[in-house]
Amino acid sequence: MTRIRTVALLLACLALPGCGALLSEGSSAAAGIGGASLAEAVGANAAATTGIGLGVQAGARAGLQYAQRRSRNAAQLRLAAVAGPLEVGGVTRWDTDHSLPIEPEERGEVTVVRRIAAGDLDCKEIVFSVEGDPPARAFYTATICRDGTIWRWATAEPATERWGSLQ
Repeated sequence: MTRIRTVALLLACLALPGCGALLSEGSSAAAGIGGASLAEAVGANAAATTGIGLGVQAGARAGLQYAQRRSRNAAQLRLAAVAGPLEVGGVTRWDTDHSLPIEPEERGEVTVVRRIAAGDLDCKEIVFSVEGDPPARAFYTATICRDGTIWRWATAEPATERWGSLQ
């Protein structure tokens, strides 16, 4: 019954925007408790129970980080798709629409400041803003490149401040 309540709490948290820290710590704690319960059920001693709990906790944390990386990749692809058709100097709005709310929805403006092209290489340097709450804007630069008909994020390391350590 405790596991059902824990899972229900985590699912409820997914419905709330901006609860990334709670989700991270909550899933980690729930995984640790679930792992300890599993170890107790199979009759493991205290050391084994702790080890299993920590292992399950690490797995849950790695799973959440994987989901965050995928969400950030989707945001990058969305921004590249919006900026790709722009000519140098063109400005347009962009936004994200995450299928799982583990990252906040974002919006802003993007402009192409330079085109880099040679042979089959077709890239653009972009400057984009991210509008926050309360109204404030942060600015970032990136490079996008055409891959066939699709524009993709080509910057090796986005700003750590923006994407965190999970790039």
